[in-house]
Amino acid sequence: MICVVKLGGSLLETAALPACLAAVALRPGLKVIVPGGGRFADQVRAAQRDYRFDEVAAHRMALLAMQQMAELMRGLLPELEVLAATDSLAAGAAAKTWVWAPHVAELDAAGVPASWDVTSDSLAAWLAGRIAADELVVVKSAAVVAGTDWPELQRQGILDPAFARFADAASCKISVVNKDDFVFHHD
Repeated sequence: MICVVKLGGSLLETAALPACLAAVALRPGLKVIVPGGGRFADQVRAAQRDYRFDEVAAHRMALLAMQQMAELMRGLLPELEVLAATDSLAAGAAAKTWVWAPHVAELDAAGVPASWDVTSDSLAAWLAGRIAADELVVVKSAAVVAGTDWPELQRQGILDPAFARFADAASCKISVVNKDDFVFHHD
């Protein structure tokens, strides 16, 4: 069983990140955490507003923000292993917990658009498809009514505008949950 778990950067602001990391570690099987960019990505947005650089530069900087969050997560949970390239997850990889630090070259080669429409939500769905995950769990700070399907959450703006493109290609079970439901009701 391979599970991709997207932990949004906003979990850092709510102080829920350590509990969410612990909940991921308790899940059985191979887990790959996709970090949001959090306050690091917020700084990219602010810099882009101030200096008006293009989407490509902003996208690349936002990926660096995700890499910083991956290192922050490893600092909080030292047993995490950083996954830099998706092809390093061999078919028989041991059941452990990884945190993905996405790199521009791999995403560019895969044709992932450089746009704020593609956030870590979409990248998590892309990764789930890339590694043939059995399940994708997107953990949000936002209120998520239990049982609401992801297309409705995308319409509500809880998931990014590009999510459907990558989620459809992933062909795995997809759940979107609030942080509290994830921490206290995980499988």
